[in-house]
Amino acid sequence: PSFPPRRSSDLSSGINAEYGGYGKSRTWNVDLIPKFLMADGLLVKLLIYTGVTRYLEFKQVDGSYVYKQGKIHKVPGTETEALSSTMLGIFEKRRFRNLLTYVFQYDESDPKTHEGLDLKATPMSALYEKYKLDTNVRDFVGHAIALYRDDNYISEPALPTVNRMKLYFNSIAKYLKSPYLYPLYGLGELPQGFARLSAIYGGTYMLMKPFDGITKGEDGKVTGVTSDGETATTKMVVADPSYFPDKCKKVGQVVRAICLLKAPIPNTNNSQSCQLIIPQNQVGRKSDIYVLCVSYAHSIAPKDWYIGLVSTTVETANPEAELEPGLRLLGPICEKFISVSDIMEPTDDGTADNVFVSSSFDATTHFETTCEDIIKIYEKITGEPFDFSTLDAKLEEFKNLGE
Repeated sequence: PSFPPRRSSDLSSGINAEYGGYGKSRTWNVDLIPKFLMADGLLVKLLIYTGVTRYLEFKQVDGSYVYKQGKIHKVPGTETEALSSTMLGIFEKRRFRNLLTYVFQYDESDPKTHEGLDLKATPMSALYEKYKLDTNVRDFVGHAIALYRDDNYISEPALPTVNRMKLYFNSIAKYLKSPYLYPLYGLGELPQGFARLSAIYGGTYMLMKPFDGITKGEDGKVTGVTSDGETATTKMVVADPSYFPDKCKKVGQVVRAICLLKAPIPNTNNSQSCQLIIPQNQVGRKSDIYVLCVSYAHSIAPKDWYIGLVSTTVETANPEAELEPGLRLLGPICEKFISVSDIMEPTDDGTADNVFVSSSFDATTHFETTCEDIIKIYEKITGEPFDFSTLDAKLEEFKNLGE
């Protein structure tokens, strides 16, 4: 995905000289919509399942942080970190630890671990109340650990939230520092890896080709895709909303700022890469603000350069101003590019014409919501639920090969 970035502030030759220049263009690999992968998340599992990981190299993200009452705090990833965290008071630490103990030992198939709660029916608010957790703790549990974008989850059944918390902690357990991974050389390596895998099976990638439209048969289903006067026959098309705007509706907007930095984000322990979430309640909003940082450590910028992203769902007529709480946390900004993108969703399931359209990327800085969309499209195409047991079997086979 791409957009024409609008330069928010021009660098004079004097400032450019002060920063030592930007180096060669080939040393920059800037993702316009950067997102991290959860180490134990669905996208990593799907990449392993497809075999594309043989063409990719990942590096762990250094840290996961949350903004609370004007300060940046590391998100506790273990019971030990929870007890030593400056983010929590003495009583809050004990209560949060009790919640973690419950989450860690909870097994949906073992009623003995449920402590009398049916999490398929019990709202998350009741689980919070059981452990007497205040609003501040709820904020970082729901938004920095369970990665919800708003507070609607609080009134919904607690089981999905508990599973999300398990995913976060299982991802941390993989590499200990943080739950996130990022490909060396950026997310552009993902489609490149699939292109290589596709070539093995006789597939063809055609880049920079104009899209002139589709052809349909008498039954209304797609029969081909036309480009430069040539039509390639096909039985189905999978596309993003930009190709079929007539099959989509606008449901909102995302504002993003890509910033070039010469230092790590302050108060993140000099992390060369990190995610920082500003929960909505901390800045009086309806949706969270996401801050992401990657750097030369992931081979996406020249040495000693950092790239910061601040993004959120647009709520006002002045989108750039909505990013200000996040931009303030970045420290000195050498260059800033602002974009506002529409969030589009398909208006039909695609089965009538076999044209399956994805949703636009949201404001989050992780891939979990995107993976949910991928699974939905797969199920629409096949007409049946995705069989996760085959995924688990493939992962076990991969694990055994690794041993």
